[in-house]
Amino acid sequence: MVLGGKCKMEYTNQVKSMCKVTCGAHHGCAPIPEEGKWVYSREIKDISGFTHGIGWCAPQQGACKITLNVKEGIIQEALIETIGCSGMTHSAAMAGEAIVGKTVLEAINTDLVCDAINTAMRELFLQICYGRTQSAFSEGGLSIGAGLEDLGKGLRSQTGTIYSTLEKGPRYLELTEGYIEKIALDDNDEIIGYQYLSLGKFMDFIKSGMPAEEALTKARGQYGRFAEAAKVIDPRKE
Repeated sequence: MVLGGKCKMEYTNQVKSMCKVTCGAHHGCAPIPEEGKWVYSREIKDISGFTHGIGWCAPQQGACKITLNVKEGIIQEALIETIGCSGMTHSAAMAGEAIVGKTVLEAINTDLVCDAINTAMRELFLQICYGRTQSAFSEGGLSIGAGLEDLGKGLRSQTGTIYSTLEKGPRYLELTEGYIEKIALDDNDEIIGYQYLSLGKFMDFIKSGMPAEEALTKARGQYGRFAEAAKVIDPRKE
C-alpha cells in the first residue's frame, strides 16, 4: 500500500504476533565482471557491457539475435538480426528505434512486436545482469560501433543457408563468405569446394562506379579444392 508517496507495509495478524529475531550476517550481492572491473550491481545504472541474446517465436519459425552495448544502464547501441520470417524484419526495424536510449529494464518491458525479438531481449537481459558479457574483462568496455564490427566488411549479417534431401544430397546456398554461385564435386560427386560472390563487396564496387562485370569478377572468390573439381554445378538449378 502506498501512503503519502511512501510505501507502508501491511502485515497479517499472524506475523504481527511473532517475536523479532535479528538477522545474522548480511553479505550483500556478489560482484560481477563488467568492462574490466568487479562491480556490485544494485541498480540498473550499475549495469554496463556488450553482449548478445538469441530468441525465437512460439512456433519456432524464425529466430532473432540482439547485440547491445550498454553503458551505465542505458542502451547506446543495438544490432538486431533476424532469420526465417519476413514479418520479423519489420519488427526488427521498429525495435531498432524503440530500444536505443532506454535502460535495459525499460527495453525488456517494451513490446518489440515480434515474439522472437522479445525473447532475445529477455535472454540478453539475463546475460548482462549476471555479468556474462563479451566485454566482461575488457577494460573500459567496447566502443560504440562494436556492433558494426560484428558484421564485417559490407555490413551484412553472417548467415548460412544449406538445403539437403536424402535423394539429391546437400546444396550450399549461402555461407559466411557470401552467395554461393557454384559447388565443386569430385569423382564421387562429393563437395570439395565452392565459388562464392561477396555481395557486400560487390555492392561497394558498384557504388564506386565500377562496371557490373568487373565488379562481379572482383567480388568472386573460391574455397576448398574448387580448381580440382571433376564437375561444377549451380546449387540452385542443378
